[in-house]
Amino acid sequence: MDLQRGLPLLIQQFRALFKKNFLLSWRNKRATFLQLFSSLFFIFLIFCIDKAIQSRIASSTSFDNVFDPKPLVSLPIPPCEDKFYVKLPCFDFAWSGNGSIRIQSIVNRIMANNPGRPIHSSKVKSFSTRDEVDAWLYSDPMHCPGALHFVETNATVISYGLQTNSTSVVRRGHYEDPTFKFQIPLQIAAEREIARSLIGDPNFNWDVRFKEFAHPAVEEFSAVATVGPTFFLAIAMFGFVFQISSLITEKELKLRQAMTMMGLYDSAYWLSWLTWEGIITLISSLFIVLFGMMFQFNFFLNNSFLVVFLLFFIFQLNMIGFAFMLSTFMSKSSSSTTVGFSIFIVGFLTQLVTVFGFPYSDNFADFYRIIWSLFPPNLLAAALTLLSDATSTPQDPGISWSRRADCAPNDLECVITINDIYIWLTSTFFLWFLLAIYFDNVNPNSSGVRKSLLYFLNPGYWTGRGGNKVEEGGICSCIGSNPSLEDITPDDEDVLEEANIVKEQRKEGVADPNIAVQICGLAKTYPGTTNIGCCKCKKTSPYHAIKGLWVNFPKNQLFCLLGPNGAGKTTTINCLTGITPVTGGDALVYGYSIRSSVGMSNIRRIIGVCPQFDILWDALSGREHLELFSNIKGLPPSSIKSVAQKSLEEVKLTQAAKMRAGSYSGGMKRRLSVAIALIGDPKLVILDEPTTGMDPITRRHVWDIIEDSKRGRAIILTTHSMEEADILSDRIAIMAKGRLRCIGTSIRLKSRFGTGFIAHVSFTGSTNGNTHPNDNAVALPYHEAVKQFFKHHLDVVPKEENKAFLTFVIPHDREARLTKFFGELQDRETEFGIADIQMGLTTLEEVFLNIAKKAELETATAEGSMESLTLESGIVVQVPVGARYVGIPGTESEENPRGVMVEVQWEQDDTGSLCISGHSPETPVPPSIPRMPSLRRRSRRVKGVVIDPNEIASNADR
Repeated sequence: MDLQRGLPLLIQQFRALFKKNFLLSWRNKRATFLQLFSSLFFIFLIFCIDKAIQSRIASSTSFDNVFDPKPLVSLPIPPCEDKFYVKLPCFDFAWSGNGSIRIQSIVNRIMANNPGRPIHSSKVKSFSTRDEVDAWLYSDPMHCPGALHFVETNATVISYGLQTNSTSVVRRGHYEDPTFKFQIPLQIAAEREIARSLIGDPNFNWDVRFKEFAHPAVEEFSAVATVGPTFFLAIAMFGFVFQISSLITEKELKLRQAMTMMGLYDSAYWLSWLTWEGIITLISSLFIVLFGMMFQFNFFLNNSFLVVFLLFFIFQLNMIGFAFMLSTFMSKSSSSTTVGFSIFIVGFLTQLVTVFGFPYSDNFADFYRIIWSLFPPNLLAAALTLLSDATSTPQDPGISWSRRADCAPNDLECVITINDIYIWLTSTFFLWFLLAIYFDNVNPNSSGVRKSLLYFLNPGYWTGRGGNKVEEGGICSCIGSNPSLEDITPDDEDVLEEANIVKEQRKEGVADPNIAVQICGLAKTYPGTTNIGCCKCKKTSPYHAIKGLWVNFPKNQLFCLLGPNGAGKTTTINCLTGITPVTGGDALVYGYSIRSSVGMSNIRRIIGVCPQFDILWDALSGREHLELFSNIKGLPPSSIKSVAQKSLEEVKLTQAAKMRAGSYSGGMKRRLSVAIALIGDPKLVILDEPTTGMDPITRRHVWDIIEDSKRGRAIILTTHSMEEADILSDRIAIMAKGRLRCIGTSIRLKSRFGTGFIAHVSFTGSTNGNTHPNDNAVALPYHEAVKQFFKHHLDVVPKEENKAFLTFVIPHDREARLTKFFGELQDRETEFGIADIQMGLTTLEEVFLNIAKKAELETATAEGSMESLTLESGIVVQVPVGARYVGIPGTESEENPRGVMVEVQWEQDDTGSLCISGHSPETPVPPSIPRMPSLRRRSRRVKGVVIDPNEIASNADR
């Protein structure tokens, strides 16, 4: 199948990833809704703040243009209850001079002639002298807004004094001026009634009018300029946090790694996210402006629509680029919220400083402005200040598109313009985006893989050519320096022969056309760690995961890699796919080096990988997964739907094609992962435990798929199912402790490493090992005769015994006797009551256990590991791991002059480590065994002495 390459593949991958991003956003509606409509909530908050401020200044005309002030005529004396913060009971006014009948008459007329509201006598308090008034005001403050002090000098002269509290107060946005509210009405009333009394005309009157000066509006309070930077930053932070979370989640769940292993271009990945987030940002910015206009903010109405829209769009896009860059330094999605909150707090503080003029004024050098402008929230605060000042009063025109490069209205210093801010935001966006791509390549991932610092200078990075040499843009390991690994000569002759073949081919530079993968001395070492505590320093030794692997994987074959947990199988696969950097050696996949970044890019186009753990999007369906990876592989667009449908049918997922992968069972996910690995007809397929979690029927079906897939490609399979390895593999290799322990076909491994042959003898009266109730008595007498026959001729005893059958394990060294033995046994079938005789090799599982046990024993011996064994006598013996016969020092006696010993039985636990499963009774140490070292003092805890099993066997022969 011809696959797309170059620019057509880039476009195809971009479209598929863009669709993936759209589906993920559509199915995560809550997050998408917050990104788009969070602006409505925050602009509504700004509206509420603005209205609250407007209500506080509603009684003032300072914020309005006053051209012809309206006059106030005949101000009445207000009721005392109108005074702010007055205490009840209160009085409209107090007066002194009640000793004069004429003055009493004047006060009565003031009360009666008050315009619009006669004053009741209970609301006025009279005193004889001014001192009495002062004493009362002092003792009972806030009960009266003002006082009149009358003095009748003679019949033609009446003087008065006026006393009020001149302090202005404010309540709920309303200002109270005592002079205008209380003093002037009292003054007008007193002078009017005094004049009427002196001239004797009760109807005498004059017209008093009050006007404020005409004035322009002062600069209005702008809620957008004051709290807008913080709230608009909060709007952008929704997209910022969601974007970081999306990128890190794909990194953390190894989703991007899975796409990269299938040949994903980094440029397609970043461009797809940028385009999708750009569209979301575009819509979000449009909503911000429309909501602002809907709430009738002058900021949005008087400034150009395009100027305001472009500001919010470029700023949010800049924050997305900033999120891209920060995501390359993070590995846990849970940290995205913390980072977002930290950015918001820092942005709030720097915006606060920016609003107060730093550093966009003539008082600061350009250096400060350059550094300050690298943080996007600072530019937003500066732009909002300019746009708000341009609409601070009704007569200000705002900023139009044509005047965006000019000094903004009311900006006296003109250090920066809106156009300058556009340029800064755009240029820093490209800076963040390019840095994101660069750091994504040079920052080590969770496995320590990174490219060289100057990887972009390698021509092969741009052309995709080369990659068969390590020197061409190497992939680096950033885990630290590792100690060199000693060259270990394999113990097994087949492994040694395989290594010699690979070395000879490498030495001669011969490329065997039948070899798909050639592993040459591959090594992977994880360095030790140093933990420094308050009182001590703890250092762990390096861990050698792979210890010099030399092997060829031929084409058109399935190579099965077996081994216990921790053997190095998955690490080997991770090295071949570029997930984990190698420490030493190399591997060539169809001629491309895995240590070359260019080579690894070419390798990923021709391989398919089913990882050990399913790497799937919970929100995407099975069909959508297959279509996505088909596009990443570069299949012709016209064939993608049919290929996806065929793959679903092969793995029996047709009925669940539209079901989201998050609701799949474990077996269904594994089948989908196998289908993804086979997409695009790859030349090399790597299957890491592909049938885990499958039911027997489905497992057999997948085996058929894998068997049919051998033609034209190489397959590397790892599994813990010995049956699967036996059925599918053409060659099998068993790894343990990072080394290749054996290699060959299944039959060869069984013949070389198995315990021998398995003989299964069934007796008459049983069918396939099943007994009939009435036949038990018939079968039993024959058992002893058959056991004696096997013991006499082959010196073996039954491994498994049942009323219906006997099972014997015959060692390989008795193979020469088998033909004659079974010939004689068949002749005596009737005599022994034998119904059937079955002969076969030991199972692959037994081979596996023997190899793993041997490797574990070697490691334990090299490390000097010990296990504790508690005897019936209460003595605790420290036994070297793997030791069979152990002497117990300190047990010498007259009866047993050399002490006692025990035979220790060992088994492997779930992790593959050897542990004690039991021991024999304490028996005397044979006389031929050298004496054990004596103990200076008796102890309940001793270190056992290993006794050579050959000496025990030779003593038994004697």
